[in-house]
Amino acid sequence: MRLSSKPGPRGSVLAGLRQSGAFKAVFPRAAPLPGGTPLDAVLVNTAGGITGGDRFCCTLEAGAGSHLRVTTQAAERAYRAQPGETGQVANRLRVAPGARLDWLPQETILFEGCRLDRSLVVDLAPGARLLLVEPLVFGRAAMGETLRAARFRDRIEIRRGGVPLYLDALRFEGDVAAQLARPAVAAGAGALASLVLVAPEAAAHLAPIRTLLPATGGASLLAGDVLALRLLAPDSYHLRKVLIPVLTRLTEALPRSWMT
Repeated sequence: MRLSSKPGPRGSVLAGLRQSGAFKAVFPRAAPLPGGTPLDAVLVNTAGGITGGDRFCCTLEAGAGSHLRVTTQAAERAYRAQPGETGQVANRLRVAPGARLDWLPQETILFEGCRLDRSLVVDLAPGARLLLVEPLVFGRAAMGETLRAARFRDRIEIRRGGVPLYLDALRFEGDVAAQLARPAVAAGAGALASLVLVAPEAAAHLAPIRTLLPATGGASLLAGDVLALRLLAPDSYHLRKVLIPVLTRLTEALPRSWMT
């Protein structure tokens, strides 16, 4: 999939869209925000989830002066894979000068036996703004599921003008529950979220956001305009209970799919 936005007379509009396979985008009407009306795009996986052998690629471009907000219809699911097969997801974001892109997917839920490799690469032009969140849930807690044989590899790269701003990698393989139980890893948490804000007002958000976080969350400035946050929680319910107020502060209003 390739999707791009541009400024329009009444806010940001679709500049281009090319899609095929099970990965689709729909465009609900966006509510006006203080800075203007963004283009809202909701990604839908009509296959119902990801399993071994699947390949999904997505390139999103916020054109100069536009505001693109991208979320998902529901939580993504990484299902059990056949031996020797691994699902792959490669996402690429490009944000032009004076543009803003909000990458706001709902949770990715890892099922027992899943194998998933995922990457997210962000290229920012000078003067571009970014809000990025990646929530992750390890197993279906309501069903008593724990991950004893799974694999998940994830990498996030954010660069501005070719210079790294944020590089992060996660790797869990085998008995994931045992790895999460380690005090230096997650102390038994069943869900986590990573969030990055690149914006001139990042420093002003730091203290208010810290007041919203429990002891299992932390936020800091990597640079004057780069705020990074990591949050651990027992499950997806408690993760959302903290994450939604944080995101609401940073977005003024979350996309509707987050609230249904």
